[in-house]
Amino acid sequence: MTTAMVGCTVKPQPLGQAELGAYAADKLRRVGSDQPLPGPRIDLYEAFARALKYNLDQRVEIMQTAVRARELSFASYSMLPNFVANSAYAGRDNYAASSSISVLSQRQSLEPSYSQDKNFVFGDLSLSWNILDFGLSYVRARQAADAVLIAEETRRRVVSRIIEDVRTAYWRALTSERLASRLRALEGRTQTAIGDARRLYAERQTSPITALTYERELIEIRREAQRVEADLLVARSQLASLMNLPPDLPFRLAEMEGVEAGLKLGVADSDLVRVALENRSELREVAYRQRINSREATAALLEMLPGFNVIVGANADSNRLLYNSNWVGWGARASWNLLSVFRYPERSGLIDAQDALLDKRALAVTMAVMTQVHVSRIRHALAMREFETAAAFRRVQRRIVGQMRASAAALSASEQTLIREEMNTLIAEVKFDLAHAAVQNARANVFASLGLDSFPLATIDGQDLEGLTQAVRTSWLGIGAVLAEAPPIPRVPVAPPLMLRR
Repeated sequence: MTTAMVGCTVKPQPLGQAELGAYAADKLRRVGSDQPLPGPRIDLYEAFARALKYNLDQRVEIMQTAVRARELSFASYSMLPNFVANSAYAGRDNYAASSSISVLSQRQSLEPSYSQDKNFVFGDLSLSWNILDFGLSYVRARQAADAVLIAEETRRRVVSRIIEDVRTAYWRALTSERLASRLRALEGRTQTAIGDARRLYAERQTSPITALTYERELIEIRREAQRVEADLLVARSQLASLMNLPPDLPFRLAEMEGVEAGLKLGVADSDLVRVALENRSELREVAYRQRINSREATAALLEMLPGFNVIVGANADSNRLLYNSNWVGWGARASWNLLSVFRYPERSGLIDAQDALLDKRALAVTMAVMTQVHVSRIRHALAMREFETAAAFRRVQRRIVGQMRASAAALSASEQTLIREEMNTLIAEVKFDLAHAAVQNARANVFASLGLDSFPLATIDGQDLEGLTQAVRTSWLGIGAVLAEAPPIPRVPVAPPLMLRR
């Protein structure tokens, strides 16, 4: 017995090295195999389109929505009656003969006889429908429909995050490209200037403190540039990942127009919180979960009721001793699990507790959304102020370097001083670009905090890359205009989360 039990024991079987290698090679081959390679330059609209079409997180949500839709279709079939066909063969080595014994006299009253062949085939085709199961299946189907809506809201949230991340990473990566080209142009001259400063210090052709101070300033400026460059180099890999491109794939980014003044939302500041509460996917998701939970209460009540099953079917039997070998039968059966009555109070209490939990979660999400809306607006205002300051600093620095170039051409300023100001100009340009990227990030964060769809999900599916790029080009920057031209949203009290509609 022990040997038999040991023989039936199932042990974990880890994948071998060859299997793991093949699995990894297959995933590496397929991770980006179904998309065209980018052209010489990628602009912001193509970056959006590639992320919307090929980003793997977004594809996972598409498949998740498809799975929920399949579950809804399957749940709808559960409402149909059962239509079952059975067939069987039976046989024995002798006849199933029997006789009768009198209850009164205890004597055999009939010689042994049989009414069934040794071998026979029988079958039936029956239709049964449990009315209680139909009601439960209808409730479950409606819950599955809400699960589809939850999956769509999750996808909306993922698409919004992808758009926000692409917008931020694009501008930072573009800044990195600008910094790298400018830094390479000045690197040689900087090394020469530092070498000249050290030579002047060694030959005592200038004051030691002057030469050392000058060298320190150049090194400090270069260190600042390298620190910024190290921070920005990550943005390029992040952008490639968002577009589902290999991190080491060489591509260049196209120059784009700068930031427009202000933030055109087309919604009054007093309405921002209300718009956010009506559109944020997190709050809609809680509302759908509350609706699912309320339908669970209906399901619990239905399960407590007695079931009523109706059956009708056609039967056939090959037994030649039957007078009627084909017949139609029908029947009905009622059943009631009496213990369900005792379970109902506990289940009802659990449903009430879950509803209270979801209600508190909705309040917590509401507070979080309100905070995010206000913080995002403040961040955008501060980012615009920093951008304007960086722009003013860049204008002054450009004028200074212009004067220095004129002085150097007239031999009234040294080459070292000119290089120092050109490096200061480079840092001013980089800080301007960083301030510009911060404004873009803050602007995307404002749209994300309001829950406004960055791009309609229906347009993503079924579009090729070129068509999707063109659709993004004509609609992305027009979000504010579309809101501004839309009819005003009526001022109504914010409904409870359960009543929020998609």
